[in-house]
Amino acid sequence: QVQLVESGGGSVQAGGSLRLSCAGSGRTISSYAMGWFRQAPGKEREFVAGINWVGGSTYYTDSVKGRFAISRDNAKNTVFLQMNSLKREDTAVYYCAQGAKFGADRSSYNYWGQGTQVTVSS
Repeated sequence: QVQLVESGGGSVQAGGSLRLSCAGSGRTISSYAMGWFRQAPGKEREFVAGINWVGGSTYYTDSVKGRFAISRDNAKNTVFLQMNSLKREDTAVYYCAQGAKFGADRSSYNYWGQGTQVTVSS
């Protein structure tokens, strides 16, 4: 059974930074693509960032390009999302996911974490 556990969420003022972590267990994440998604109240879950299994290719939604960075440490079975210059509109529950492809398509991801809340205030 694959388990993904996110951590690192919290409350921060606009312009601040947070680093999210997603620790995998039950199956190594090293052979799979990983992604971060988010869901704001009343909105659908949306893609934020993805990384391939080697870690050499990344992909971001336009609204976070230049501010967020996804990375992975396969030895530690962990993927990260560094979030800088946070904006109020980044407020959401952030989920990590594991799948065969690292694109924006939710259906490419088979396993999901429980999510971690990120709240950005002005």
